[in-house]
Amino acid sequence: MGFQVSIEPSQHGFQAESGETILDAALRQGLCLPYGCRDGACGSCRGKVLSGQIDYGRAQPDALSETDRQAGYALFCCAMARSDLRIESRELRSLEDIPVRTLPARVHRLTRAAPDVMIVELKLPANERLQFLAGQYVDVLLREGKRRAFSIANAPHEDGLLQLHVRHMPGGQFTGHVFNTMKERDILRLRGPQGSFFLRPDSSKPMLLVAGGTGFAPIKAIVQQAIAEKCQRPMHVYWGGRGRADLYLLQLAESWPREHAQIRFIPVLSETPAEEHWPGRSGLVHQAAMADHPDLSGYQAYVCGSPAMVAAARRDFLTHCHLPAEEFFADSFDFAADTVAAIDALNPQQSGVGQYE
Repeated sequence: MGFQVSIEPSQHGFQAESGETILDAALRQGLCLPYGCRDGACGSCRGKVLSGQIDYGRAQPDALSETDRQAGYALFCCAMARSDLRIESRELRSLEDIPVRTLPARVHRLTRAAPDVMIVELKLPANERLQFLAGQYVDVLLREGKRRAFSIANAPHEDGLLQLHVRHMPGGQFTGHVFNTMKERDILRLRGPQGSFFLRPDSSKPMLLVAGGTGFAPIKAIVQQAIAEKCQRPMHVYWGGRGRADLYLLQLAESWPREHAQIRFIPVLSETPAEEHWPGRSGLVHQAAMADHPDLSGYQAYVCGSPAMVAAARRDFLTHCHLPAEEFFADSFDFAADTVAAIDALNPQQSGVGQYE
């Protein structure tokens, strides 16, 4: 048996299942309520119950006193609905809503998704969570003040593990460590979330999402967040690489349109050897998107990849396809040409995408 929960002042609503915390139910359905530890200790998820009955769960007295309870407050990471509810809570919808934090993380799993792509899953301490917007990134903090930026590939509601997609850069100090010496249970330090590349929820426009190589990581997070929110805006997802191996989560991307009518997925390869018998589109990924969408005047575009790809997409979408400049959102990091280590400092979205290089 489930209960309907409505949020003030946004008037958003969601369904909470029996035995499910209010926070978990909201996150599962794409609504970003504030939280910290998710363990009833920090008080970050504190909000007010305006009407209805709840089970307070394991809220700790230091975070929620008896006086707080009498005044109608609860910790939504612990509280469970016992009837339909009306609650008062702010929602996190912009960069200003989410604090940047420094946290340790343990390497939970390393998965070689392609010869030069490693999926790194990180687990935060038991009493910590990192709240972020779909599409943002974290800095991995290294010695001597160095840092490496990687997009978060999972959606915010799936925050039990943080997933990074790391491409091996030849001569790269950190990516070489990831591929050659990093082990499960190693400890990293993260700082984040960072970046202004994230899903804009307050638009009804169809979305054009274009990824090059491991630029797929934040695009994946954005699509999965939109699915969780039950967003019905049309989403046209283009993913480009040199060869098949660059589309390292192809089956996942192909499953989206089968399960969600509003999503269309188009893979594009720039180099297609005859022996691969590639049946799909060829060429530059942003040009494939332009061929299908010659008029982008009514769209939002989310583009992630190498600096050359992002620059070409911005130029061509705005100039030839009439995309409004304010509706172009991109994630790109410029190459620092003075040292090999600086090249490694790029976001993993700097993957090879054929003729853009």
